[in-house]
Amino acid sequence: MIPVLPLLVARLMLVGPAAPLISGSAPCSPAGLTTAALLELKRAKFEVSAADERNRLAVTLLSCLDDPDPAIRDGVVFEGLSTWLRGKALTSATIITLEGSLRRTLTGAKDEGGFRLPFAALALSEVARADRIEPVFTEQVRAALVEVAASSLERVDDYRGFDPVSGWRHGVAHGSDLILQLALNSRVGVEGLSRLMQATASQIAPPGPVFYTFGEPDRLARAVVFTYRRGLLDTAFWEGWFASLTKPAPLSDWGAAFRSVEGLAKRHNTIAFLQALSFAGRSGGDEAGRAVATMADHALTQIMRG
Repeated sequence: MIPVLPLLVARLMLVGPAAPLISGSAPCSPAGLTTAALLELKRAKFEVSAADERNRLAVTLLSCLDDPDPAIRDGVVFEGLSTWLRGKALTSATIITLEGSLRRTLTGAKDEGGFRLPFAALALSEVARADRIEPVFTEQVRAALVEVAASSLERVDDYRGFDPVSGWRHGVAHGSDLILQLALNSRVGVEGLSRLMQATASQIAPPGPVFYTFGEPDRLARAVVFTYRRGLLDTAFWEGWFASLTKPAPLSDWGAAFRSVEGLAKRHNTIAFLQALSFAGRSGGDEAGRAVATMADHALTQIMRG
């Protein structure tokens, strides 16, 4: 097979930089590739037959995490990394490099457009999945990854979801995907799971007039139901966790939610999460799923009764 990447570079670099698809934005060009070349790579289903080129490109694509064009940021960067990681087409060394770079990104500054951190979390969820399937990280690296996943979800304060021009940001949902992959990892124990669930709870009903409308409760619920299915966190933990959700504070009671926009948002988001969790638990048809659904239903009843 003729390597795809050299052909793309040779053919498309000749025509000069392609115009960015989002007006007013600068095109991203990892490894010197134009926007047109990156889109051609996607059309070629990310086939890069030379392993060293493929691994180098995987790392350089991270420079486009905050590209304002969703066709590049989501369609090439994320899809390309996901394709290679799920196809086991990257070396362990590359996976370790990706993890370190993405983890540093999640602890760093936001970009002006608000894309970098959500897409770092989403890409890191695929890296965490690769380690879950075939372990490559040390115990220390995995523990650090758990903490960064938790702390980065906790500090999400940009609740934009989908925009028809700029595409997705979706910080809570992407952060939940990272939490999910780590929660599924049998090498993450009680301490790690407890920390991940603490972070998840922080975004179920964030402070302020934030109304989830882009499926965030579903993604949060998936992370919780799979964590519950691990069976490592005991009944006392879960009873306390659900009890914290049913507390109306800073409201005096749940009836007070109807007297402020912030209160309505808290009630709306908490109910949406518990309903999503109840459905997610029961849809699996397993005993653990039914148990967490029952706890969600009980919490929901407490809130609905005010």
